[in-house]
Amino acid sequence: MGAPKTLDGWYVYHDFRKVRYDVWKNTPQPNSVLRTYAEFAESQYALQRDRKGSFGQFVIAGHKADVLFLYMRPSLEELNEVKAAFAATPMADLTESTYSYISVVELGGYLAKPGVDIEQDEAIQARLKPTMPSHRHICFYPMNKRRMHPDNWYMLDEDERRKFLQAHGAIGRRYAGIVKQIICGSIGLDDWEWGVTLFADDPLQFKKLVHEMRFDESSARFAEFGPFYVGHQVDTDGLWQWLMSARA
Repeated sequence: MGAPKTLDGWYVYHDFRKVRYDVWKNTPQPNSVLRTYAEFAESQYALQRDRKGSFGQFVIAGHKADVLFLYMRPSLEELNEVKAAFAATPMADLTESTYSYISVVELGGYLAKPGVDIEQDEAIQARLKPTMPSHRHICFYPMNKRRMHPDNWYMLDEDERRKFLQAHGAIGRRYAGIVKQIICGSIGLDDWEWGVTLFADDPLQFKKLVHEMRFDESSARFAEFGPFYVGHQVDTDGLWQWLMSARA
């Protein structure tokens, strides 16, 4: 029973951060912070326009984080370069990392049709190297497939796994056009096996989708979920307005 093959795309870095409000409220020249950070953010958006990566900024609800900076790049080295570039901005001094996640965009190997060059398949390349979705809201969570008797996902044969995944996928397809999902593999890269990022204009759809999926046998028997992070997407001006409201 061999491991299923996967198609792998861009590397992904979720950088969740909290604002150091004591430092921020005592920053004497906040506009200089904005100018420097805006240059950094624009450089990230420029790479996205050139199809050399993706970038998104999000304000996160709840206590686990205040903001999320989400990057996608062709290589792990480039993610480390982004990390260093951000660290050189004043925004890094005003925030501290509370959680991060490293993964790589992943598709099922079954999508590789015989005789088709994956590198020339525009539809598959768009999924492996996605532009940041424009939906207003985001939800991220890591997950594992259970490895405990009798529900050990990795001991199922290929036909059994396919049966479960087909039923599971049918639920996701009912949300097509409502929820956009980017599934990333992280086995050997981070503490969980997958990182799931959902995008929607209505955050209630995250609850509906995950609720349905948990009643699916595939999830009920084999899925283990990590912490959930939810928030809304902003541009640089929107992020700045939110930060300025915290100084009042």
